Amino acid sequence: MAKLGSRSGSQILRTFLPEQTVDLRGDIYRVREWSAPNPIEIDSDVVRWSLLTEIGAWTANDTDGGMAGELLRQVPVEVVELDERRGVTVERYPRTWLCRCCKRIGRSAEERCRCGNRNWGQLHFVGVHECGAITEPRIRRCPQHDDVRVVVPRSAKAADIRFVCPVCATPTMQGLGFHQKCGCGTGTVRWTVHKARMVYVPRGVVLINPGRPEHRENLNLTGGPRKALIWVVEGLQVVTPAEPAGRSAEAGDHPVDRLSPAQRAVAEREAVDIAMALAESRTPTTALRLPDPGDPLEQRYREKYPPALRQAGIDGLDLVDRFPILNAMYGYTRGKDDPSKCRLVPFRRRRGGYRLYGNLAETEAFLIRLDPIRVATWLAGRGHRLAGWTPEYTDPVLARVAILESAAIPAKRDDPRVESTGADVLKLIHTYAHRLIRQTAVFSGIERDALSEYLVPHHLGFFLYPAARSDFVLGGIQAVFESNLDDLLTAFVTAEHRCPLDPGCGIGSGACAACMHLGEPSCRFFNLFLDRGVLFGRNGYLRHST
Repeated sequence: MAKLGSRSGSQILRTFLPEQTVDLRGDIYRVREWSAPNPIEIDSDVVRWSLLTEIGAWTANDTDGGMAGELLRQVPVEVVELDERRGVTVERYPRTWLCRCCKRIGRSAEERCRCGNRNWGQLHFVGVHECGAITEPRIRRCPQHDDVRVVVPRSAKAADIRFVCPVCATPTMQGLGFHQKCGCGTGTVRWTVHKARMVYVPRGVVLINPGRPEHRENLNLTGGPRKALIWVVEGLQVVTPAEPAGRSAEAGDHPVDRLSPAQRAVAEREAVDIAMALAESRTPTTALRLPDPGDPLEQRYREKYPPALRQAGIDGLDLVDRFPILNAMYGYTRGKDDPSKCRLVPFRRRRGGYRLYGNLAETEAFLIRLDPIRVATWLAGRGHRLAGWTPEYTDPVLARVAILESAAIPAKRDDPRVESTGADVLKLIHTYAHRLIRQTAVFSGIERDALSEYLVPHHLGFFLYPAARSDFVLGGIQAVFESNLDDLLTAFVTAEHRCPLDPGCGIGSGACAACMHLGEPSCRFFNLFLDRGVLFGRNGYLRHST
């Protein structure tokens, strides 16, 4: 088996997935499979719940390929990672052979072209349909001379390509086939270059997956998801959920017990995510201490960090130096990027069930949690009513529970124009994360596109971490945390917040590529639910008095 090239595991995760076409050494290939990949140990229930959430839009439109129903029936789900020694198996595709010398279309790459050369490339167009099908063009040949060559146009449109006989110059066809029916019988094939976005859109999910499964087992033994929820709602005042909580953990004795079953289930899942992320390591800003009280850095921790956190409206900021993040691809779509118009094609195991192709990494991260009293006050100022809470209350636990009760966080494919308490909470957390990522890139020396977000909006927080797909400055996040976090937060609050494209940007959504957007892999919400106004508007969160 010939080796055609090498890529890192993180590159292969998004660009060398089954049925994806790729360029290698000047030729076009289609990925058949990952060769003997290695299994990743996962919590199957967590993966199933995350997948059901991710594919919700396709399930609602009955275009999920039956995946939701099978997940609910507990079919097997596995996650695998690349074995870099065995790599990926590929095959030449499309098999429409194009002579690089005379532009004739040949029948086989093993035969010589009629011009005498055997230097075959490929016509780089394929046909796709929203059902997930991909097909090769069928080129009509001259009936008299059994020959054909392509006349390549100056445009990139498949409809402008002409095919003529190289002997008699008789045109044989225009374009690659108009109104060609797809094999599924529900529409026509669309022709485009094989690397166009519509040909293959990988669909993935990001999970917090601790490298040691005993962390989840220990949590279950010490009270399970409810204990994690209480721990988070009480502000992570103790190191782990296993330690005694500030309030009674008996059933019915805690404010979280007034949440509905659906509200509590979602809140508990995010709380477990936080607990698993912090299971290996956690350093809050309050733990930063040096032995010499006269040390300038120690004085900075005591005198400058707390007011900077308060000014930024942050209740707690923790450094996680072993943040376990799993990126996994569960399928792909072709055609239009609309769940109502394209069918999800999930990756399947040969023995039944589903296979996810993943990359598990440990990196460093910030966990940022916003001040619940300030968030509740901000929401009330925007006209939202929070159950069981009034602006006179000063108990952060009651504020967190009131927000959990009142804010139904939208899914990432929901319409951001629909106003609700949950939409405002999501816009606040998401916009805050994007602005902080942009500022952190400057202070840490890490490229902006190498930083990612993991939102836990029900608990008014998010993780900010360098993604494993790119090179990053090792220790860059930790260096900022230990040396100039106050400068970062001050810049976050006071640096220029206007957009170069104002007033147009402000009149529109309040966020654009010039001021708020991040690259697609960094943002899991498609750069939706963003608005600078929630931070810096007339009643913005960062304008609210502390």
